Amino acid sequence: MNTKFKKYIIIIALGLAGGSIYFLPYIKYVFYDAHIACMNINNTQSGFLMTIYTIGNMILYIPGGILADKVSPRKSLVYSSLGTSALVFLYAFTMKNFTISILIWMCLAFSTGFVVWSALLKTVRIIGTEKEQGFLYGLYYACNGIAAAVVNAIAVLVYQTGGDMRTGYFRACIFGGLVPIIVAVILMILLKEEDCNKSVDDNEPKFRVSDLTKLLKTPIVWVISIIMFCGYGYYMSTSYFNPYLTEVFGISIIDSGFLSAVRTYLLLLLAPVGGLIADKCFKSTSKWLCIAFLILAGLFGMVLILPPDINPTLVSIYTLIPGAVAMMTYGVISSIVAEVGIPKAMTGTAIGIISIVGYMPDAIYSMMFGNWMDKYQSAGYNMIFIFLAITGILAAILSFVVLRYTKKHKTESKVLQTGLFDQQ
Repeated sequence: MNTKFKKYIIIIALGLAGGSIYFLPYIKYVFYDAHIACMNINNTQSGFLMTIYTIGNMILYIPGGILADKVSPRKSLVYSSLGTSALVFLYAFTMKNFTISILIWMCLAFSTGFVVWSALLKTVRIIGTEKEQGFLYGLYYACNGIAAAVVNAIAVLVYQTGGDMRTGYFRACIFGGLVPIIVAVILMILLKEEDCNKSVDDNEPKFRVSDLTKLLKTPIVWVISIIMFCGYGYYMSTSYFNPYLTEVFGISIIDSGFLSAVRTYLLLLLAPVGGLIADKCFKSTSKWLCIAFLILAGLFGMVLILPPDINPTLVSIYTLIPGAVAMMTYGVISSIVAEVGIPKAMTGTAIGIISIVGYMPDAIYSMMFGNWMDKYQSAGYNMIFIFLAITGILAAILSFVVLRYTKKHKTESKVLQTGLFDQQ
């Protein structure tokens, strides 16, 4: 990029896209109780929708990643926004039909996960230097969080104008469908083809389909995938503090919804802080993740020992703490791709592979946690928090593996270009 200002404008535009197109797939993050009641489904069925969505994403991530290394990010983002908007409107008018909702969540995998996801993260990488990857990814997630927080906070206000739960939920969905249209127009104005398509350095080899095999055979790519699985698992699991507060501590749906918007989206403002810690303090994303995941394991473990008669306000405030650390962690994980030296020309494909495993919590956690909540009621939350504490320990160990790998194989150039990705 020619100037820092232009670089940050593009990051903001990407954040607007990422913060708006995921309103419907993850609508239960903010409107959990209304989502269940207005659709007349249970927790397990709600989890099934996420499972369908995630399976669709898993199938599409690799072909989408390959296409992201070939096609225009600008076009894929604009078309994705418009397609997602149409699906939101369809859902708003058919939410009582669970079969149609299943089809909608399947289609959302195409409009929000196919080419667009790899295109988003690849564009973040190519507009910055290798030394600022942690900060830029953190900045992207912060912009993403601001956009999502504003959209969802306004949606909650729109929900309140409905008079009853069903009308309010319908109006919130209509609002959520309008936003991606506005974002599509903004992207068409701000994003330029020459910026998005400047994907590799002049001395870097171009992507070839055969490189997919090289990436699939690289163990460190799968290690990063599991780290992403654990990190994203924390990010999406903070939404379960929403029903936890309403069912166990009696917080109102409105208050819990605002807290969820803050916890899930607004706290992403801390993602650049995590990036700065990784870049400036630890000089390594993997080193920072070793510490951060251990902190998360402890914070979720401490939820288990909170006294049952504790003030609900104190519990509400406490849930923001693991949410904050989760955002400082999840927001920088993607920068590991640069740390281990995967060439820019392969970034989209690598992200596609990593995303297959990395975003499986949407399928596994949603079904599993939903079943625990239906079967064990309030005791199910203890099972959720124990499980999350264990995954934090696992992620810390794997982050240490990446750290050791990087130190062992690092040369003056790129780590994985010590022969593995050389193209003859």
